[in-house]
Amino acid sequence: MYDFTKVKKAALSMQRYSWEQGVLAQAFLESGDEDTALFMAVEGANRQLSDGRCAHIGNPGAVTDPCAIGEALLFACEKTKDPDLLHTKDKLLNWALLDAPRTPDGIVYHVDYAPEIWVDSFYMLPPFLARAGYYNDALKQINGYWDALFQQDKRLLSHQRNLETGVFVRKDAWGVGNGWAMAGMARVIDLLPDAYAKEKQDLITKVITLLDAAIPFQMENGMFHDVLDDPSTFPEVNFSQMFAYTVFRGILSGWLSRAYLPIAEHCRRAAVSQVDDYGLVRNVCGMPHFDRPFVAPEGQAFHILMESACAALHS
Repeated sequence: MYDFTKVKKAALSMQRYSWEQGVLAQAFLESGDEDTALFMAVEGANRQLSDGRCAHIGNPGAVTDPCAIGEALLFACEKTKDPDLLHTKDKLLNWALLDAPRTPDGIVYHVDYAPEIWVDSFYMLPPFLARAGYYNDALKQINGYWDALFQQDKRLLSHQRNLETGVFVRKDAWGVGNGWAMAGMARVIDLLPDAYAKEKQDLITKVITLLDAAIPFQMENGMFHDVLDDPSTFPEVNFSQMFAYTVFRGILSGWLSRAYLPIAEHCRRAAVSQVDDYGLVRNVCGMPHFDRPFVAPEGQAFHILMESACAALHS
């Protein structure tokens, strides 16, 4: 029997890298579990590197992933006024705004060992910058990532590109990657003030472009293939959760048509059907290498985000 509380408990039991700590902290924050989000932000602060990157564990090569904890960290700072947390936040912002490796025109790379843009960064960095009030910087990153990765013919985003050579490291329209992008932009849309109406509409157009391009690839069971337009790749359900979260949030915030709701509800039913007796969301693009259907902290996190947005929409 489906038990949402088990999904949360299972998520907290899992080992997590920096982006996984960040997305899960955000999920608890949006679900109303502020204490857990705060505790997770404190642990992210405890694992800060000297250069400012937070939630460090394992290979320190990630550039934008350590910023995924940013919104929860900002919340923790506001809640506690803890001087140590405030110092941590300032160091992370300094990393994001100044010290992180980037292109000559200021677009932050995803890793520190190659001049590469990854679609994942849409979610990891811009929402933190927007939540901190650096709206122009958030928009600059989004536009830079979009320009580097958008496939005009498919109307979808590629996964990875080397900007020095111009060569795509992975050109595939990875489902979860497009999910990272639409969910990240959805959060930035809601964080932009009214004075940014034009920029907000541009982001809305980008999100709708991805939603519309993905819909034809949805299978009868509500899932999608790992590479959206490649039916030879494995079916997985985390993109379904990301799609549903984006739609629920967009409708709730008033910038997306309710015409997308039946598709999102079909995605949600698919995701709920994959929750096992342990509360694990099965058949997401799975850890540790994300090359098979399995389980993953980000799959747990997006289930929580999806359910929280759904509950808010229908309340």
